[in-house]
Amino acid sequence: MKVAKQELVVQENGKKEEDETIETEKRKLGGMKTMPFILANEVCDRFVGAGFHSNLITYLTQVLNVPLIKASNTLANFSGVSNFTPLIGALVADSFAGRFWTIIVASIIYEMGLISITISAIMPQLRPPPCPTQENCKEASNSQLWALYICLLLTSIGTGGLRPCVVTFAADQLDMRKSKVESRKWNFYNLFYFCVTMATLTALTVVVYIQDNVNWGWGLGLLTIAMALSVVVFVVGSPFYRKVEPGGSPLIRLTQVIVASVRKRKVVVPDDDRLLYENRELDSAISHDGRLLHTNQFK
Repeated sequence: MKVAKQELVVQENGKKEEDETIETEKRKLGGMKTMPFILANEVCDRFVGAGFHSNLITYLTQVLNVPLIKASNTLANFSGVSNFTPLIGALVADSFAGRFWTIIVASIIYEMGLISITISAIMPQLRPPPCPTQENCKEASNSQLWALYICLLLTSIGTGGLRPCVVTFAADQLDMRKSKVESRKWNFYNLFYFCVTMATLTALTVVVYIQDNVNWGWGLGLLTIAMALSVVVFVVGSPFYRKVEPGGSPLIRLTQVIVASVRKRKVVVPDDDRLLYENRELDSAISHDGRLLHTNQFK
């Protein structure tokens, strides 16, 4: 009997040591050392987005010879899809895919769209004949326009995975329970938005100049190369990232809260908030940096 108890104690101690080792390894992940990789990815994304979207109306009207009204409608539809897909991307990342893999897949899809539109700008078969005078020009055929639409759709899908995940993925790397992390986080986001703004400014000047005065193939090709570099840099930093597991669909949790609120609307709330229901094990997936304190402000 004593031998069995000793074996049980040894097993429990071994399990505790293993858990402590895993926890120590997790603490080594993340931190400020991951920020250059994440920042490079976001800067390249904003550089590509600004250089691609800002001058696309010129590409449609002067290269594909699309009428101005039709070109404006195309860009309006494209903008609407690009603004809607981040909702889907955030839901996918939070529900099952996780932010890391969502960023990877979205970046690859975005790159596929850029490669496609760069090829269409280089190959004469995928665009109408040049028309320097912009009078009586031959408009792009349906097949050429559909090639463009597929490129725009791919970039919209890629945007949907990148925009909601990159900043939050950067926040996942900072452990707010450590001292002095708050100031580091503040400094990081100052640097983050400064670099993003400079990338946008560079794209709106240098890239647009190349597109208008040099060649559309070079202008779009530069964006394609930048996006490819962002994917490579982000993947290189993979061993250092803290990859938070997805916490399940937020829509399900929201529905559960609404249903519970309706069913218990007549229940008297106790004066001691410690008596309220909490399940730390179930909430651990969505409570990484502490818990919110109970408040009466939303009654």
